[in-house]
Amino acid sequence: MKGPNKSLRGLALGLGYFFLYVPILSLMAFSFNDSPVVTSWTGFSLRWYSALFADDALLRAAWLSFKVAALTATAATIIGTWAGYVLARMGRFRGFGLYLGMLSAPLVIPEVVLGISLLLMFVEMRGLLGWPEQNGMFTIWVGHVTLCMAFVAVVIQSRIRDMDRSLEEAALDLGATPLRVFFSITLPLIAPALASAWLLSFTLSLDDVVLASFLSGPGFTTLPMEVFSRVRLGLKPEVNALATLFILAVGTCVILANRLQVRKESS
Repeated sequence: MKGPNKSLRGLALGLGYFFLYVPILSLMAFSFNDSPVVTSWTGFSLRWYSALFADDALLRAAWLSFKVAALTATAATIIGTWAGYVLARMGRFRGFGLYLGMLSAPLVIPEVVLGISLLLMFVEMRGLLGWPEQNGMFTIWVGHVTLCMAFVAVVIQSRIRDMDRSLEEAALDLGATPLRVFFSITLPLIAPALASAWLLSFTLSLDDVVLASFLSGPGFTTLPMEVFSRVRLGLKPEVNALATLFILAVGTCVILANRLQVRKESS
């Protein structure tokens, strides 16, 4: 029975990889297509990469999305780490249910509702305080942090609960303060979870189109918004070239991170 079961597992794994990666590989292949029709191959060419780097609107949108995603991931990781630590270590304090509900709300509330709520909040703030003057990078960043913070808290909470507390307790017995223990013991132990949470937040922010549509202003168009607006008029090969560069960049980062982790574990 081992032979058929092994073959069946191999077939299922192969079909899964085929389903996941063939569309990505075809997109990368057609980014080198000379034809302006993305579904018709006429020959190898780098013309669409040249057109991409000459497309100022697309490059501005990509740069804005990268900045917002990096700032969002950093802020969400910092806030979400503290929130997850409180959930995992502080027990059921007074108001714990409200705290948990407010923290988990962005996970269950539809993004459309969240986007409308944040938009109305900024409109009221602008009327009462005169700030922010207009929707833009800051308002998009606030919306993305609100969403991503909840995901970070879930990741960090799970990691801290599964962590062995003996090292922290030993440090406390030796006279270290709780804050010193957190930064010297807890943070290094949950570093992989922090990296995962940061990357998850970066991806969620970079991929978001709903919140950005509500919270963006004139001159602040993110990359997903730009791509969606162009797809309505027909998919252009420059988008394939941009997606290929994204895939190569992400793949390189993942490979380097895996190599570093393997080297660290073997040393």
